[in-house]
Amino acid sequence: MTADSDATDAAVRLTRPGPFDASGGAPIPIGLSTASVWPQPASAAFEIAAELGYDGVEVMVWADPVSQDIAALGRLSDRYRMPILAIHAPCLLITQRVWSPDPQDRLCRAIVAASDLGASTVVVHPPFRWQRRYAESFDELVAELEETSGVDVAVENMFPVRPPNSWSRLRNGRSAGLSAFTPSPDPTDVGYRNYTLDVSHAAAAHTDVRQLMDRMGDGVSHVHLADGTGAPRDEHLVPGRGSMPCAEVCEALADGGFTGAVVLEVNTRKARTQQERKAQLAEALVFAQLHLQPVPG
Repeated sequence: MTADSDATDAAVRLTRPGPFDASGGAPIPIGLSTASVWPQPASAAFEIAAELGYDGVEVMVWADPVSQDIAALGRLSDRYRMPILAIHAPCLLITQRVWSPDPQDRLCRAIVAASDLGASTVVVHPPFRWQRRYAESFDELVAELEETSGVDVAVENMFPVRPPNSWSRLRNGRSAGLSAFTPSPDPTDVGYRNYTLDVSHAAAAHTDVRQLMDRMGDGVSHVHLADGTGAPRDEHLVPGRGSMPCAEVCEALADGGFTGAVVLEVNTRKARTQQERKAQLAEALVFAQLHLQPVPG
């Protein structure tokens, strides 16, 4: 038996039985982002999540046609018995024309998708600096959509863009870089009802993720779990393979009454085979399961 298959089998053995129920003291649901299987399509994420024993899926809406198709996503959810925990609105640089060239329309369509698919959360990034009209109305739009839809619009912490030669200055404590987001990559600078805490983004931003959690407080309603080394790029490593306190973050969520979902958003694009990709996602699941268990007493 190979190491890859050992890791996959371990995840299956540790999978918790039965559906989750956040209101009844059940374990925190652990989801798999469809971004974790890129360049494979969203359908592969549903299949792998079901095979490994994830509790659900977060759909990253991007160029993959299936990720944009509400009916197709519903069929995948039914086929694999994988609840859709969240919809990630198309707000990446590469998805600026998915669904609509208007970022407000894209966010509204993500809310509709979440409502139709039974997802409780829409993940969205702060506006880009050049999206001036969208940025001016963003705070009010988020509050209005939450009020009218009942869906949590969880604004995600991001990171500045740094030139390649800035890394030495960063290590010496002199931060360099330009934020592409307004007013900043840190949504707590504005203040929202709901946040997505992204651990890998905190690493890329050189942000103390524990202090960021404190600032978000009870507003942490969704978590993207992945590791990072502090390199000036978004790494999305398997938890435990970087330098971030991923275990500590999970334990704080488990002991703090967190009622949202933890989604593994890891980068497996360098996996040479499908089995290698599954092994990485199995390792990520095992890590989350082990550290999201509440401490007795």
